[in-house]
Amino acid sequence: MYGWMMGGMGAWWIIWLIVPLLIIAVVIVLVVTLSRRGPSAGSGPVQQGRPSPRDILDERYARGEIDHDEYARRRDELGRSGS
Repeated sequence: MYGWMMGGMGAWWIIWLIVPLLIIAVVIVLVVTLSRRGPSAGSGPVQQGRPSPRDILDERYARGEIDHDEYARRRDELGRSGS
């Protein structure tokens, strides 16, 4: 006696249950995917792999392993060999 025109929900309750769950699932997948990608391309340089010879030289100078004269000589040598 009660059809969908008379206030019966029919199968619509399933749709109203599934749609919010799908939306929540999509949001979770987006958050996980974006968090695993790491920094975006516009956020600055990202070192991949081994550091460059100049980076190694800068680190050695910063740690005090070489003095300024040695640093300048090797930096100039790296500049000549890189061009």
